Amino acid sequence: MKFSLNGKIVLITGGGSGIGKAISKTLAEYGAFVNILELSLESAIKTVDEIRSQGGKAEAHQCDVSNQSEVAKLVHSIAQSNTIDILINNAGIAHVGNIEETTENDLDNLYKVNIKGVYNCIHSCIKHMKKKGGVVINMASIASNVAVADRFAYSMTKGAVLTMTYSVAKDYLEYGIRCNSISPARIHTPFVDEFLKKNYPDNVDEMFEKLSKTQPIGRMGSPEEVANLALYLCSDEASFITGTDFPIDGGFIKLNG
Repeated sequence: MKFSLNGKIVLITGGGSGIGKAISKTLAEYGAFVNILELSLESAIKTVDEIRSQGGKAEAHQCDVSNQSEVAKLVHSIAQSNTIDILINNAGIAHVGNIEETTENDLDNLYKVNIKGVYNCIHSCIKHMKKKGGVVINMASIASNVAVADRFAYSMTKGAVLTMTYSVAKDYLEYGIRCNSISPARIHTPFVDEFLKKNYPDNVDEMFEKLSKTQPIGRMGSPEEVANLALYLCSDEASFITGTDFPIDGGFIKLNG
């Protein structure tokens, strides 16, 4: 079967909700054993229960990706009885604001999760992948590639994710480790719905339509569409692909303006 991940051990951060949940469920559907690392154990357990109810294999782990010793301890525990075949760095936080509206605390919080969290997970997993190869997928963003208004700190962190992707891909070619990134535009997740309810309670539908149309294709993407791209990049069918960023953006980067 094409795209089979049978026997593959996956670690995915932020895999209990949104895009991460869709990726977790899709990879499990194609045979992977999915370890979900979440700050909120409750959301991880819920996703694991859904995966198991559909015949898949998964385990939930509470983990703060910004804490290096916590990440290292968990990765070591998983690797003692398994290989680590695939790492998906999906956990991240957002921030709206230009540089004047970004406090030092905002910057530090974004750095800890979006940059240091990715570093911590790759740093802990890469030594295990060196034994027989592996795949790293980093969730970047369209903001890694083009300017997005009022996303100063977020764009900075996602730019770092993109360049980390290139660096890891280059440095670990000889070990059979492939490293790529995915750059979504707006994806319709529960986060979007909550954002609109909180900030535009009187015109949710109008704002949803406005945000949807910022993608030239005329709509937001779905988490499942991102998950299908991740599935391909994790599979042997993508064995010739490394050091590449994959926009999934409805034409946003190339067709706007």
